[in-house]
Amino acid sequence: MSTPSSRAESGFAYSRSFFENLVDSALAHAKKLGATDVGAEASEGCGLSVSVRKGELENVERNRDKSLGVTVYIGHRRGNASTSDFSEAAVAQTVQAAYDIARFTAEDPVSGLPEEEDVAKDHPDLDLFHPWDITSEQAAELALACEAAAMSTDKRITNSEGAGVSAQQSHFFSAHTRGFRGGYASSRHSISVAPIAGKGDDMQRDAWYSSMRSADELASPQAVGRYAAERALSRLKSRKIKTTECPVLFESPLAAGLLGGLVQATSGGALYRRSTFLLDSLGKRVLPSHVDVMEDPHVRRGKGSSPFDDEGVVTRRRKLVDGGRLEGYFLSTYSARKLGMKTTGNAGGSHNLTLTSRLTQPGDDLDAMLAKLGTGLFVIELMGQGVNYVTGDYSRGASGFWVENGKIAYPVQEITIAGNLKDMLLGIEAVGADAYNYGAKTTGSLLINRMKVAGS
Repeated sequence: MSTPSSRAESGFAYSRSFFENLVDSALAHAKKLGATDVGAEASEGCGLSVSVRKGELENVERNRDKSLGVTVYIGHRRGNASTSDFSEAAVAQTVQAAYDIARFTAEDPVSGLPEEEDVAKDHPDLDLFHPWDITSEQAAELALACEAAAMSTDKRITNSEGAGVSAQQSHFFSAHTRGFRGGYASSRHSISVAPIAGKGDDMQRDAWYSSMRSADELASPQAVGRYAAERALSRLKSRKIKTTECPVLFESPLAAGLLGGLVQATSGGALYRRSTFLLDSLGKRVLPSHVDVMEDPHVRRGKGSSPFDDEGVVTRRRKLVDGGRLEGYFLSTYSARKLGMKTTGNAGGSHNLTLTSRLTQPGDDLDAMLAKLGTGLFVIELMGQGVNYVTGDYSRGASGFWVENGKIAYPVQEITIAGNLKDMLLGIEAVGADAYNYGAKTTGSLLINRMKVAGS
């Protein structure tokens, strides 16, 4: 086995060739023991996180972790083990442990590596790796500038929960005995702040952040700070409202959460366990006829981009929802076999989803969406985890603004919004042109025709 070569230019301690040798030695050892199939992945991650509060440095954290994971199959029996020790003896012990677990595990007829025809042969470079050469001092300066911008926006910004800057990068190499070999490096950087507005009984906090693969695409610390402060200020003098039923407009970052609900309800695990409110929904209407959802794993620099999924299965661009009808599920090899279907290359989750409406006009910004809402609730924060994916029942704490005649009347807090996710998705009346990318999901604000709002 080769020794780790210096990767000073990227900040990594191990080279790609070292990882390839490590994985190959694990595969060879497992085959020697008598495994029918085997997969292994070596990975390394490192980064810097700096936080400040009220003009003072709070934390400087450097993280570095490494791992080798081995999955062994003896027929349809599966065993998995991992180690952070890359010595030859540790690798042999890890492979032996995975093999022993497989020997004593019950047989599962659908367990196994993907079919060779599903495995990715070409691995396009998606431009996901942009290491940020930043020192802890420079990161602290950016965080302090972000917090200072928030604090100086208005004298009613009285306190801060702090600001932070994070620079993270990782790389991996993976291979298995069904013909897959591949890996790549990726990065993710962010800047964030959480200011507090007001005094005494009338205090409100809000937060904002910017997160990108490449640091040169991050919003400026001043812009992040000012926007977070404006959000906190807009919530001062919040009131409760009486219990009512009304249309609800979800701000675009929260709308991405509703799209996440659709993903969870149409994922293989929920489907084969029959624990989803969208059971047997393929080809059926799950969204209004004006709504489409695209999945594109090959967006350059995309936060959910990957040339292959966690099993080495090729990823493809596809229309997931076409005119409101569900055209595909999110399946891994295992869940696809359980359902008698083909893998969709979604082991590990969805890739760059975009929800759009055929009715959206270029001028449908937030003001236009408030006008479409008319009189109702505009939600900018949700609390709690009150979603039951078996029944679709949805109930979450919320705060935002009461809107009358298309204009914000006053901020509201301490309310609960409730409905059923199936009805909410079908009840999308409009999608804003104010598209926002939240992780691997992009959507504008979403107007839902009717929900219960519990207040005082």
